[in-house]
Formats: sequence, C-alpha cells, structure tokens
Amino acid sequence: MDYALIWYILIAIAVFAYVILDGFDLGIGILFLSAQTTKERDLMMNSVAPVWDGNETWLVLGGGGLFAVFPLAYSVVMPALYAPLIMMLLGLIFRGVAFEYRFRTKRGQFLWDSSFFIGSLMATFTQGMMLGTLLQGVKVVDRQYSGGWFDWFTPFSLYCGFLTVAAYVLLGACWLLIKMPEHYQSRYYVTAKRSAIIMVGMVAILSIWLPIRNDFIADRWFSFPQALLFLLIPALSIYLAYLLFKDLIEHMPVKAYLASLGLFFLAFLGFGVSTYPFIVPHSLTYVQAAAPDTSLKFLLSGAVFLLPLIIAYTAYSYYVFRGRLNEDEGYH
Repeated sequence: MDYALIWYILIAIAVFAYVILDGFDLGIGILFLSAQTTKERDLMMNSVAPVWDGNETWLVLGGGGLFAVFPLAYSVVMPALYAPLIMMLLGLIFRGVAFEYRFRTKRGQFLWDSSFFIGSLMATFTQGMMLGTLLQGVKVVDRQYSGGWFDWFTPFSLYCGFLTVAAYVLLGACWLLIKMPEHYQSRYYVTAKRSAIIMVGMVAILSIWLPIRNDFIADRWFSFPQALLFLLIPALSIYLAYLLFKDLIEHMPVKAYLASLGLFFLAFLGFGVSTYPFIVPHSLTYVQAAAPDTSLKFLLSGAVFLLPLIIAYTAYSYYVFRGRLNEDEGYH
C-alpha cells in the first residue's frame, strides 16, 4: 500500500476543506466595512459565529499533517514562506481577537471592526501569495531551500493574492445571500456578480500565464492523450461559471453558492494536475518528502478515527445553525 500517496490525498483534502470553509468567513471579513449599519455588521458576524473557529481546524490539520507526514517538504516550504506565513497568522489573530472584543465595547467598536477587516484581508492576500509562490516553483538544492528571502514577492504571487481576495469575496457574498434577512440582500447580489466576473477573468488569465511560464505545466496540460481528459476541467469550469451567473441573476443563492464551490473544486483539481506528483512544486515529490512507512501507518491509524469525527461535528454545527438569521438573536 502506498501510504505516502494516501497522506498526499488526505493533506490535499484538508487544505481544500480549509479553503472552502474558512474562505467564506474571510470573504465576509473583507466585506465587513462595506456594511451600512452596525446592525448589519452584527448580523454578518453572527452568520459565521457558530462555525468560524471550527473552520480553522482544517488549517491546523493541514499544517500539522505536513510537518508529521512530509517533514522534508515542511523544512523546505517554511523557509520559503516565512514572511507571508507570519503575516497570515497575524491576520488570523487580528480576526480572532476582533471577533471577541467588538461585542464587548461600543466606544472602541470601530477599531475592532477595522481589525476584523484588516486581518481578513491580510490573511486572504497572503494565502494567495503563498499559492502563487508554490505554483511558480521553489528553489531546492541538496534537499534544502536555496532561494532568497523575497522569492515569494513576485508579480505572479501578487496576482494570485488579488485573485484569492476576489474568490473569497465571492464565497462570502454568496454565504450572506443565504444567511442574511432578505431586505439586506440586494447589495450582496451586486457584490457577488462583480467578484465573480473578476475571479473568472483572473482565472482565465492565470490558465494562460501558467503554461507559458512553466514547461512542466504546459506538457502536463497539452500533451496527448491526457490532454483530452484534463481539458474537461476548463470545460466544466465554463459551464459552472454560466450556472453561477444564471443563479445570481435569478436570485437563487444556495445554487449560486454551490456553483462557486464547484468552481473552487475544479480550480483545486487544476492545481493538482499542474503539480502532481510534486508536494513542493517542482522540486520534491511526495515520495521523496515522505516520512518512513512505519510513521505513516502509525499516523494513519489515528487519522482513521480523527477525520470522521472532525467531519461529523463540522457537519452537525452547520446543520444546527442552518437557515436565515433572526435579527433579534445572535452572538453577544
């Protein structure tokens, strides 16, 4: 049994779960200061209050799993991404503190509102920059990171940062369309449409940019016969983008949210096609970076029990707090 491949897939699932679950509440944080009243901001926070900290469980699982299961990858990726990673963690700390403190004060509430926005924007943008850094490749010599301190700061990584902001804003707007009372919704339909246009356009440019700048990615996507299969991903993406705009125009927020999740899933598949079998693109494969099989088997025996538990309590929390918000109830 290929235990390294199993863990490669499990880490990928954890990262994807974090992106789609924490993505919408980061998007809400970016939209936070656009709210027109304090009551609207209260409702925006209340829409994610029961689930936001549980969403970040997947980030811990992905990062901790990388350290335990692919220690060589961890030792290479961390030096390459120290600066944006620290900025991301600071942003998440800003968010967490602001979440608790803004309901405890009236006089200084504007400071915590700003902190919630800044933390969300910082965490989102740096996540996109880290993704861009991995996609453009990390320099490795003798199984060690050999790049510079600012290799993560490039036009390509900045572009990916802006793309991630647009994508999370789309998720956040669609979530608010599902959760907010109906008289708040008209503005979020406009926001969702605009962010969807920006995201789809930027993804299209990225899909051209990547194979131009990387021969490995170009060969993977355009070499026959696998190209016939892989090109289903952009075809399905075009179809889901059509459904997303159709659902937003027809005011069907749940379907629009599901379509946006579908686009995220296809983008994630595209990332996998562009990087497999590398866990540090395009320097270390998951086999080269994996811990010994004895360690992988031991950790897998724990994950078999832990992962279903995490999925169960996450699903249960979303089920319990389903439906639209009541303006008179919430987190205080």
